[in-house]
Amino acid sequence: MQYNFDETIDRRGSDCVKLEKMKAVFGRDDLLPLWVADMDFKSPPAIVDALKERVNHEIYGYTIAPDAYYRSITGWLERRHDWQVEREAVCFVPGVVKGFAFAIDQFTGKGDKVIIQPPVYHPFSLVTNALGREVIHNPLLLEEGRYRMDLEGLRDILTHQRCKMLILCNPHNPGGRGWTREELRDLAEICHEYGVFVVSDEIHADLTLPGYQHIPFACASEKALSNSLTLMAPSKTFNIAGIVSSFAVIPDKTIREQYLSYLEPRELNQGTLFAYTATTAAYNQCEDWLDEMLAYVQENIDYVDQFLKEQIPQIRVMQPEASFLVWLDCRGLGLSRSELVKLFVVGAGLALNDGTMFGPGGEGFMRLNVGTPRSNLVKALNKLKKAIDG
Repeated sequence: MQYNFDETIDRRGSDCVKLEKMKAVFGRDDLLPLWVADMDFKSPPAIVDALKERVNHEIYGYTIAPDAYYRSITGWLERRHDWQVEREAVCFVPGVVKGFAFAIDQFTGKGDKVIIQPPVYHPFSLVTNALGREVIHNPLLLEEGRYRMDLEGLRDILTHQRCKMLILCNPHNPGGRGWTREELRDLAEICHEYGVFVVSDEIHADLTLPGYQHIPFACASEKALSNSLTLMAPSKTFNIAGIVSSFAVIPDKTIREQYLSYLEPRELNQGTLFAYTATTAAYNQCEDWLDEMLAYVQENIDYVDQFLKEQIPQIRVMQPEASFLVWLDCRGLGLSRSELVKLFVVGAGLALNDGTMFGPGGEGFMRLNVGTPRSNLVKALNKLKKAIDG
């Protein structure tokens, strides 16, 4: 490999969330942090060099989004996802969570019902509730260790309740399912029929693992394209979440104008100098880094899976199709939620995400971040085995 993903980087003193907030979340600060969804790998050299070059200019005044920024995004979407979009379909947003919060504000009203598919990324429910909307659960179905959408259940919900929006996680977090074109097409058909607008969170799109292909929701069908907006970012892909570099892709002119009518008066579609710089470098120069990183992450997943099968068979890996986040099925341990959390935190000294935070269906699961040097995973799994063995 050209890049060294085995290198251990000391993140102390860098205001790193997974370290600085550990005590507040887990009650102690001496745990091995495998929870927050960023990676422990250095960002690609090309991004670092581009940022350094821009910093060396020494003037950081008002900045517009250059043509190169838009070309980098549209070129990337075509190369990686076979999605051809025009420049005007792309607009900066200051974060994917903020992006769907803006969509909730603009496309729904107070008291309206918004559908999510738990277990799912927890801000889907937190933000929706905080904005005064009602969350409606359409839980995923777990079959033979793999999630699928409950489309029959969705149709039943919409037959009896008026819902305005569905927030889709594509690929899904947690679990790492990459939805197929057929699944997305069927979802689009139902939502179009019942007048349910779809906001597709595709922040993990570029983290599709070897052997799989990401299908953007908007590419599934004409009904999907004309009834949705998509949120994406290079942040998780290239480990630059702190730069804030998200964007919306909205090919449908009517939807785009409606969304922009919310963003533009508030100047929420105006990005920062370093967001434009980092995004352009990422999409133009870092494809080789991404491919090597994904291969390394897949090897980490394989290592975790093999270790658990041999040493801790009570815990099973749900094989992800995308992302560096691994959903661990710990139900075989026969522990309550508090007992499971205590095993990981107190017994093994590990900080993972408790599955219940992702809503119904998360009970008995833990989410493990494998976007880290393998030495950390070796240490973590051995600590876990020792805690279980007593």
